[in-house]
Amino acid sequence: MTNTPVLNCQLLHLWTQQPPRFEPGEPLFWDDPYISEQMLAAHLNPNTEAASRTPPVIEKTVNWMMTVMGLQPGQSLIDLGCGPGLYTSRLAQRGLHVTGVDYSRRSIDYANHTAAEQKLDITYRYQNYLTLEDENLYDAALLIYGDLCPLSPENQVNLLRRIHRALKPGGQFVLDVTTRQIRARHGLKNSWYVSDGPGFWKAGPHVVLQHGFDYPEHDTFLDQYIVIEADGRATVYRNWFLDYSPETIRPVLEGAGFAVRGVWNDLVGTPYTPDTEWIGLLAQKE
Repeated sequence: MTNTPVLNCQLLHLWTQQPPRFEPGEPLFWDDPYISEQMLAAHLNPNTEAASRTPPVIEKTVNWMMTVMGLQPGQSLIDLGCGPGLYTSRLAQRGLHVTGVDYSRRSIDYANHTAAEQKLDITYRYQNYLTLEDENLYDAALLIYGDLCPLSPENQVNLLRRIHRALKPGGQFVLDVTTRQIRARHGLKNSWYVSDGPGFWKAGPHVVLQHGFDYPEHDTFLDQYIVIEADGRATVYRNWFLDYSPETIRPVLEGAGFAVRGVWNDLVGTPYTPDTEWIGLLAQKE
């Protein structure tokens, strides 16, 4: 007699309903041993922007940041959510003292290995940047590819205050955030598919139910994946996004003690236009 997989239909039904804003899903996500391997592959894929921007864009971004912030060799910089070190390695090659922080052990291990191969003196830390305790250490800080947007408003305030504390007086802060225009283009994705494995979420056979939920009155969007394995186990993964406009991101940064010094469509210096899907920002510690 074989065991028949059992699926908790009540729980599945609950998960398919629109949840309260910023209700968490599976906590072991970015550092999941299997998913982090897929994420690293996505970071390193030069033909997609699923996890990181393409190498030519990264190169342009680094050149732009060096110029717009007036960074000089010997200055210190921290990259929060550094992933496998795609920005940090380039910045270190330009003579900066660089620290990278990421909550994926696999990405940090890769970054350390690459730094050793390239003989770059970079400090990498496996750490949740919401626990950052550094104080008055850095001339500049980076939070790139919308890393602020998945956080709840409370966690955003927490992180921004920690970044402010980590910077030296007058230190500069570069970040980018998404706008509602990106939701208008992508729309609400409600679909499902079956994978024989391996897939992005699991190594074995599984079903993926994808739901998009919009909270337009809060400029918030949820991209949710319910992953059901062959034995009936189900896991919900939630990617939240809090979108911004220049008018709404400015008070958030000012409330954490930053003055906004520049607004662009991206982090390569494209002039700002209202129809942009991204906003690149330069702020300064007051």
